Amino acid sequence: MHTIDEARRRLQANEAQRRLDAVSSLQVTRNEPLSQHTRFGFGGPASLFADTRCEDAFLEALRIAGSSGLPWLVIGLGTNLIVSDNGFDGLVLRYSGSRISQQGNRIFVQAGAALQELVDCSILHGLQGLESMTGIPGNTGAAIYGNAGAYGASISDRVALVRYFDGEVVRETDHAGCGFRYRDSVFKRRRLEGQAWLILSAELEFPPGDAGAMREKADSILATRNRKYPPEMKCAGSIFKNLILAELPPQAQTVVPPAIVKGGKAPSAWFLEQAGAKGLEQGGVRVTEYHSNTLYNAGGGTAAEFCALVRELKQRVRAMFGIVLEEEVQYIGFDSSELP
Repeated sequence: MHTIDEARRRLQANEAQRRLDAVSSLQVTRNEPLSQHTRFGFGGPASLFADTRCEDAFLEALRIAGSSGLPWLVIGLGTNLIVSDNGFDGLVLRYSGSRISQQGNRIFVQAGAALQELVDCSILHGLQGLESMTGIPGNTGAAIYGNAGAYGASISDRVALVRYFDGEVVRETDHAGCGFRYRDSVFKRRRLEGQAWLILSAELEFPPGDAGAMREKADSILATRNRKYPPEMKCAGSIFKNLILAELPPQAQTVVPPAIVKGGKAPSAWFLEQAGAKGLEQGGVRVTEYHSNTLYNAGGGTAAEFCALVRELKQRVRAMFGIVLEEEVQYIGFDSSELP
């Protein structure tokens, strides 16, 4: 039976590749190493990988994916992705459209544009609100999808309009329709429900600001970020979401130092540090000595080692505080039994 399933999957992949190869402006490869497309640098191959900067080609590739019979998914720059060492037995799509334009107090941006380029554009034109997000890796579509943020600001603060593909047609929604929550959006929730709403572009609206002051603030934040997360470090920044203090068990609320609570949130790093996380390692994956919520690939690390270390960290915090930590990263290609 297993052999029959494998033969059917190969036929599906061959047919999907034939159809994808016929799409103009689409680059298609077979058995593409996903380790080359993730910040952590581990993960096995994708059966098929298709990339394009053209929105029409991306939409056609999505339609082919949906009718191929293959498992499929869309990735960005792979900043927050943990790919199984066995890879992904299906089709991986990436939209690299990266155009950014500014008019008045609004900026139009395609989903594949690097978030840093959007931040720099807003500062250049004296548009305030994204400067604290300087240095956050990844593209804009993924930032909106996960409602990325830092230092009390989130990209949702500025999003006015999003264009997305709902699986059948391209639609638009305003800020309210995005359903933003802390590190969450309707786009993320739809994916978890198995109904992908894929972001194509967005318009952001800004109040005016002092470009010089914003640049100074951004440069200071970037210097701090680069000390914590050097650009060459194979990591995704913080691994676990911070915790809403009011939602914690009473015994956990009472031990959290008031001085570390910001915006009603308690940093996961504090709980991890109390649980002895700093410096822990599993093979080639380690927790930094200076920040207990930062895991990195020190060299030769594997996805299995990452999962084992995350599992241990979650168990320690749960045993000590009765808290279940939730990862910000997303897992691809794993069986449920393999996940932390």
